[in-house]
Amino acid sequence: MLMKLPRWGFWCECWTENLTEQGPPTLVASFDAYSAPQADRWVAIALETISPALDSDASSAAWEWMYDGRIDTRRALLRAEPCTVSLTHAGTRITWTIQPVLFLPLAHRQGTELPACAHDFTARPEE
Repeated sequence: MLMKLPRWGFWCECWTENLTEQGPPTLVASFDAYSAPQADRWVAIALETISPALDSDASSAAWEWMYDGRIDTRRALLRAEPCTVSLTHAGTRITWTIQPVLFLPLAHRQGTELPACAHDFTARPEE
């Protein structure tokens, strides 16, 4: 989305963490939402999509959030408070985070002369 002024919104991320092995969490997806409903809808759609593949406890937790917890999440987001939704399935913790942010406008790459340093970049060869 091309914008000219800073705009409030929400930065949403989905992380997974293997609870049976040492290691850092892995970022699976991210999303820029421009309203509280759009942010919590992103989590709800993800949960609806994966719920058939979850074990019964994780599926119950997902549906519990969608029916009861989602409204609390929406209210918190409307107060510009960060929110987290987590569930655990088969040794993996899946966590969605939603943070209020101020999106800053970026230069549009189309029809704009790039700075000279942009032409100095060379991509690393694939390994």
